[in-house]
Amino acid sequence: MSKVILYFRVVQVSLCSTWRQVRIVYSTCRMSDILAEAVKGAAAHPRPEDIQFAYGTAGFRDKSTILDPVLYRMGLLAALRSKAKKATVAVMITASHNPEPDNGVKLVDPMGEMLEGSWEKHATDLANAKDEDIGSALQRIIDAVDIDISLPSDVFVARDTRPSGPPLTQALLDGLKVMGSTFTDFGILTTPQLHYLVRCHNSKGAYGEPTEEGYYKKLAQAFLKLRKDAGAKKKYEPVVIIDGANGVGALKTRKLQSHLHESLRITVCNDGSSGKLNEKCGADFVKVQQKPPAGLEILPGQRCVSFDGDADRVVFFYLNKDGVFNLLDGDKISTLIAGYLGELVSASGLQLNIGVVQTAYANGSSTRYLEDVMKVPVSCAKTGVKHLHHKALEFDVGVYFEANGHGTVLFSDQAEQKIKAASQDDSLESSKREAATRLTLMMDLINQTVGDAISDFLVVETILSTRDWAADDWNMQYRDLPSRLLKIKVKDRTAVQTTDAERCATAPAGLQEAINKLVAKYQQGRSFVRPSGTEDVVRVFAEADTQANADMLAHEVSVQVYQLAGGVGDQPQPPCAP
Repeated sequence: MSKVILYFRVVQVSLCSTWRQVRIVYSTCRMSDILAEAVKGAAAHPRPEDIQFAYGTAGFRDKSTILDPVLYRMGLLAALRSKAKKATVAVMITASHNPEPDNGVKLVDPMGEMLEGSWEKHATDLANAKDEDIGSALQRIIDAVDIDISLPSDVFVARDTRPSGPPLTQALLDGLKVMGSTFTDFGILTTPQLHYLVRCHNSKGAYGEPTEEGYYKKLAQAFLKLRKDAGAKKKYEPVVIIDGANGVGALKTRKLQSHLHESLRITVCNDGSSGKLNEKCGADFVKVQQKPPAGLEILPGQRCVSFDGDADRVVFFYLNKDGVFNLLDGDKISTLIAGYLGELVSASGLQLNIGVVQTAYANGSSTRYLEDVMKVPVSCAKTGVKHLHHKALEFDVGVYFEANGHGTVLFSDQAEQKIKAASQDDSLESSKREAATRLTLMMDLINQTVGDAISDFLVVETILSTRDWAADDWNMQYRDLPSRLLKIKVKDRTAVQTTDAERCATAPAGLQEAINKLVAKYQQGRSFVRPSGTEDVVRVFAEADTQANADMLAHEVSVQVYQLAGGVGDQPQPPCAP
């Protein structure tokens, strides 16, 4: 009997080994065919030899006329990423707040996260490979990650409203088809909507219904429940004007409106019916220019909102009673949200660690307000949403926003479990259970995958309504310190090196010491420098007690950068007296 069992096991092992060998031979043959087809397909998407591409936090971004070969190659890469993760991934075609002639592409991981950092190099290498070397470039990625090429791949695809979107989408799909990947082309979506959809799909509906309509339903249902029984308001008015940047955010806000049942009266301007994408409008324009966008006629006290081109950034603004422009940017949004969530956590009796993540560009007044008044811990991360997102994961409830209005809130798995359990615990006091219920609804209203202008806008409106605040009440939480941001051209941006989340320069020698001496001259002075990630310039940020002092501090630091870091062109000139 034992001999029979032994013989069966030998046969079984032999058959398994043979099957593995057959699979290896089949995969090798199939891989060879796919790589050959990838090279062949590149003929229709030739790469210009004199251009180098780099995948960064925003993916690839450049003039749309040169991106066709990049999109084809990202189709190839997205299929490999899907195989490597054994899940659906996504690709978004957008250049966000850039001018309309630009475009870009970025990959989205299975849970709606940005592409894993180690794959950014794979993307860059593949984008820069010669047409005839695409096969070997793909092979290097397959070997480095140990990808089973025989596995299926599935990719979600979407784009913003740029005219260059359809042909670039076709280039992407050509790459996916070469790899034999299945795909779903959702057409025009906001970037956050695509992140939401891929997470819903891979979580098998646990995060929500994986459709555009499901996105609107989830946000609207949470929003309406949070506003239920809100009572009469003395200051807050459910009326808002939205600057859609002539982009996709305007289109999708109109679709959302039908789900809100007149609970919020929204007027959408810069809706794309006239005007160009992001031209004299949108969140970036309003933030940088510190003035309302073109296309809006507003009265003092009216609450206004600006989205960017792909609706992942949002800023608020208004004119005060004297007609003076006031900006409520990402710093103001993060303090508002952190304060409200902190109150709910405290009222629920839950022991959860809440923190805020900022960059060095955050206004110093916001940091001091969070730490000294609200008693909320603040962490500083390097510039770039991926760095803030990663840092926010260290908290039970992590609020992160860049000053430009890109941000969201992350709840840890443990925090979500505690909050949901408390909301259903009949043994708790009704006030604690109600606070936990509101936290549960806030989790539904917040798009945790990525910064989402539409979601963040609804979150802010919920808090303002709950507190019965007008825009002026919100703005009075703290006063921003005046600041100035300058750019200095240099021979080589890598000459400037930083540490401590970009707040301290370690090279060139003597630069940080010079900055420290200059900062000491000004009341509430602060300044830092950081090299650009895409061009040979160094950015100089300064803030102080008055605008004149902030301007002068920025100038004096820029002179030090010019002299010590290899400035090119004319030396920076002092600011003109008002």
